[in-house]
Parts: sequence; C-alpha cells; structure tokens
Amino acid sequence: MAKHWSEPVTTALRADGQNVADLDTSATPGFTGDKRRGKELLAERGQVLSDLQEKLFAHGRTGGHRSVLLVLQGMDTAGKGGIVRHVIGSVDPQGVDHASFGVPTEEELQHDFLWRIRKRLPAHGQIGVFDRSHYEDVLVVRVHELVPQSEWEPRYDLINAFEREVADTGTVIVKVAMFVSLDEQKRRLRERLERPDKYWKFNPSDISERAYWPEYQKAYQDLLARTNTEYAPWYVLPADHKWYARLAVTELLIDALSTLDLDWPPADFDVDEQLRRLDES
Repeated sequence: MAKHWSEPVTTALRADGQNVADLDTSATPGFTGDKRRGKELLAERGQVLSDLQEKLFAHGRTGGHRSVLLVLQGMDTAGKGGIVRHVIGSVDPQGVDHASFGVPTEEELQHDFLWRIRKRLPAHGQIGVFDRSHYEDVLVVRVHELVPQSEWEPRYDLINAFEREVADTGTVIVKVAMFVSLDEQKRRLRERLERPDKYWKFNPSDISERAYWPEYQKAYQDLLARTNTEYAPWYVLPADHKWYARLAVTELLIDALSTLDLDWPPADFDVDEQLRRLDES
C-alpha cells in the first residue's frame, strides 16, 4: 500500500451502494495526508505510473495483447480534463489514446450507441481514456428524455455485455464516477467567467444543466447500481479537492497496471553478438 493511504484506493473508492445525494464530495477517502503531501505524492507516484505504462507499451510493441481503459464520467467541472492533463500527462503520449464523446454526429446516429465507442477502444499496449463515454447514453439521454425509457433502459445490460467482452479480450477497465458539490461547481464556473484564460472552457449550457442536478443524481445512482461489475467496477470519487482526485486516479491506474504483472519483453536478438558488432563499428 502506498504511503499515506490507510487502505488501498481500490477499497476506499469502490462503489458499494453509496447514496449519491448524500456523498461528501469534499472527503478524501483512504488518504491520511494533507494537500501539500498529496501534491508531493502525486509527483512521486506519477513516476511509478510512467514506468508501468512504459512496460505496457513495450509489450504492445512486441506482440502483447493487454491494455487499460480509463473511463472518466462526471458532471461539468468535475475535473475530468485535469485528470487527463495531470495524471495521463505524466506518461508517454505514444502509449495513450484519448477520446471524448459529446453529442453524436449524424453518422454516429445511424448506428447503435456503442458503435462509436468500439471504434476508440485502446489498442494492445495502450492506455485508453474516455473523457465522457458510453454512459452518456444512460445519463444525458435519460435526464433530457432524448429517447423513451423503453430505449435507454435496456442499455444497462448492453453496456455490461459490452464491457464483459472488452475485459475478456485483455483490457483492464477502470471506471471513475467523479462528483463535486453544487456549490463547488458554481465556484468553478464563476472562475471560468472571471478569468479570460478560462473563457474557452465555459459553455452557457453548463449553467442550464444545474437545474437538472436531482435528475442527474438519480441517473448516476441507477448507473452505479446497474453497471458495477467485478470485471468493470465503478469507483466513486469525491472531487471537490482536485489534488485528491488526481492522486486517487493515479493510484487506481497504478493498481490496474500492476495487476498485469508485466516484465520487460526479452530481446529477440543475441545481445552479446550485437555488443560485439557495436564495439567493432
């Protein structure tokens, strides 16, 4: 267990029937340090993550079939972009495939809702990152009644079957549901409006979505209950503290990569012979 954690992050954050509406979004489950130590530890553990990711990438380049898929799901301002920059940004970008799923295009609407998702699954040796995901189709679609319940309700089972298939092909799935409080979201939206360097991140619809907060909480509650499986578990992440959220996701990825138990691929050439050739060159 990493220093300053009272229990493994996979235990501290594992979805286990939590009531989303009652979640303390300012909590730091399992972590015993403060913000300063959390930021220091993020840098230390980021190097561990980078080393593990390099092994995964090396295996993919030499015929290995394993990969990792990180699914980040959360309301606007939950900090998904910060996870991508500060956590995924610490590893070799060659080994990362980042996808963000917004409003479907006309082409995508001609297919089932998982069609565009399948196209962006990580290749062997890659860490795939879904910044928003297939779960939009049981969240936004449900809350805004874009399709009838008879259409979105069966999607829970379809998602479970899809993730089972993905896991069976050698991909470790890490699903993180990020939650901030309504007050913290307001603070972050205000910051975007008060700083010219943040204007690009603001969308007026973000304010409109706040009116649907209770509906989103119910949708997330059902999502966690219906799609939390052993092969693709959900982790419930209080995200009011950005430093904690980033550290926690780093630890989740370290755990996922560690379970692969990868070693460096052996040389497919005679090392001594190549050293001799090099000396003679």
